Amino acid sequence: MFPLMTVQVNVLWYLFPLAAVISLVYSASRYELTERILQRAGRLFVTIVVFMAIVLVILLLLSRWL
Repeated sequence: MFPLMTVQVNVLWYLFPLAAVISLVYSASRYELTERILQRAGRLFVTIVVFMAIVLVILLLLSRWL
């Protein structure tokens, strides 16, 4: 159905740790309290993953129609 998705599924799993690290580093550079860092990092992680999922769906739809 989606050959790109079936062949490169393992590559997509790297996005979750990458998003987590980016969220933690960004939050740690802005805040000092550990609790605040983890709260903001969690929120940013979810935002990044949702945004990447939306972009992935849009790209899959465009590749299917074109």
